Amino acid sequence: MDHVLRMDEYSAANAFVNGELTIRGDLCAAIQFFRRQRRPRARQAWFSLAAWLTQVVGSLQTGREAAARNIRFHYDRCNAFYRQFLDSRMLYSAGDFSGSTRSLEEAQAKKLDQVCRTLDLRPNERFLDVGCGWGGLVIYAAERFGVRAAGCTLSRDQLEFARSAVRGRGLEQRVTIEETDYRDLGGRFDKIASVGMFEHVGRGHLPEYFQKIYSLLDSRGVFLNRGIVRPETESAGPATLFLEESVFPGGALAHLADVVREAERAGFGVLAVEDFRRDYALTCRAWVARLLENAETCRALAGETTYRTWLLYLAASAVSFEDGDTDAAQVTFEKRQLRSREVRNVW
Repeated sequence: MDHVLRMDEYSAANAFVNGELTIRGDLCAAIQFFRRQRRPRARQAWFSLAAWLTQVVGSLQTGREAAARNIRFHYDRCNAFYRQFLDSRMLYSAGDFSGSTRSLEEAQAKKLDQVCRTLDLRPNERFLDVGCGWGGLVIYAAERFGVRAAGCTLSRDQLEFARSAVRGRGLEQRVTIEETDYRDLGGRFDKIASVGMFEHVGRGHLPEYFQKIYSLLDSRGVFLNRGIVRPETESAGPATLFLEESVFPGGALAHLADVVREAERAGFGVLAVEDFRRDYALTCRAWVARLLENAETCRALAGETTYRTWLLYLAASAVSFEDGDTDAAQVTFEKRQLRSREVRNVW
């Protein structure tokens, strides 16, 4: 037991995924206890450097093929596997557990409604969901708010599922889903949402990301950007290295300040900022419970390694959100007219 507690997070995570370490009982509690143990600073610093170098290399791989490969690594694990722990709409981001909400289904439905109402979607508006996943938001927006919706994804499994869902609901005239890198999107939209997507963009590419969204949005249009961010006090470490290698290759969490700064530089103005860290923790715990409940089916569909990897990363994410080591924010922006870059005296 002492040997395990002295292990760094990277080594312990790989031991768990490879079946060399088994945890009986409350997985989240075990992870929380493990995270609070003191470890040699030198080893932690080494892993921080390794994680930083991995992120630097990843940031240099900006091509479309690399982006598609990274997305498919995570999301093309078989739709049936994701069905075992996501809600019926296959939403893979935090639900809204405010008020008396208890079930994952209700929380995810509330989240969709909150996103649409924050954007103030109106009938026949042109709405874009950047990184639309399995299509839950565009379908909801088209059915409940009457918009003409478009979505894009680089995951072929998500594309197949989303298009099938659109056909099944008879929404082909109102909803289109494309297998497209967001950088290659064209057209103009009244409202745009990005929910749980910009984590894949990385800190170094935020300027390009916001400039592209700005170019797609009509004048005075509204853009809702929702996702995971890292507090300024936190930095990459052993757990980050594990996530980069085994869960989210090419991804890198930005600070909230980075998000706001780069969006404003692109021409956006901030309308509202909302925190949903606690909601994400509850969502991850709900996913973990479903993975455990459907363990045998998950193993059969995706294999033991994938099952244990997803179980560990979601349980660890729940703990990280609860402890405040990872944050989550929704920032609503308005497109404003770009002015001269000259410094102006505003007083």
